[in-house]
Amino acid sequence: MKRMFGKWICLLLTFAGVVGANAQGTPGAASGTAGELPRVYMFKDINSANLVKIYEALGREATGKVAVKLSTGEPGGHNFLQPALIKDLAQKVNGTIVECNTAYGGKRGNTADHMQAAKDHGFTAIAKVDIMDADGSAKLPVKGGKHLPYDLVGKHFLDYDFVVVLSHFKGHAMAGFGGALKNISIGIASSEGKTLIHSGGKSTTDWGSPKQEDWLESLAEAAKAVMDHCGDNILYISVANNLSVDCDCDSSPEDPKMGDIGILASLDPVALDKACTDLVRSSEDHGKIHLIERIDSRKGMHTLDYAEQLGMGSQKYELVKLD
Repeated sequence: MKRMFGKWICLLLTFAGVVGANAQGTPGAASGTAGELPRVYMFKDINSANLVKIYEALGREATGKVAVKLSTGEPGGHNFLQPALIKDLAQKVNGTIVECNTAYGGKRGNTADHMQAAKDHGFTAIAKVDIMDADGSAKLPVKGGKHLPYDLVGKHFLDYDFVVVLSHFKGHAMAGFGGALKNISIGIASSEGKTLIHSGGKSTTDWGSPKQEDWLESLAEAAKAVMDHCGDNILYISVANNLSVDCDCDSSPEDPKMGDIGILASLDPVALDKACTDLVRSSEDHGKIHLIERIDSRKGMHTLDYAEQLGMGSQKYELVKLD
């Protein structure tokens, strides 16, 4: 009996060790401590000083050659993050503002026009600007996906040591919403890479008509390729203001129907995007119904479900309010 009891104890201890090892490797724990939920930090007050403070709260220093990934905004639109807001953070990390050309034409469909848009919108006055696919694309492997054979990013992306992902959280006509994951997926993809994602991995020249879930999953797979490439040399900050149902890629976006929410940041992009959507849904602002409808009618939350399935982060998180 004692021998049998001893065997059971050994088996239990072995099982506990396996569980502990799995917990240690769980993605999305922003603090890096086993078993902890990823932290999402938040300031309600949106200003340049708080943008710097929330970067510092993450505890991950941007070093080396730093890319600051944001949307320079389609000419005609006006909801993109303003240079006056982001200037202090961009200069603190000595960052280069990076973008890639669009895949839908418009006034950012080629490098010359895109640089002019960045200049017109005030970004070249506060930092260097790099259109990363000016010299073509580079391939990043997609691990564990089922749609993309690879991710095509702007070739210059490989020149950077660290990425500060500075996203404007808002709605999106196709994805439901745009936040951190979309910014490192569609945003870092070259023009042909954007087409590859939109086509569900079928083409670099034709968007086609993939199922909604397939293109959203492709979006997540491209984001994973970027995350895998960067490792720990990346962090995510989202500003939830000017909450239009339309993206900054829209030259005539619908005016916001609800008020601003704040600045949020995390080392886990899944947790960050989920926190932003949760705060929209829990808002007392009646105007939220328009953004919620946009998110849900496009099955936007499927992107986070699939990203979590791929091990890119967690939809459970701890919200840490800083003001």
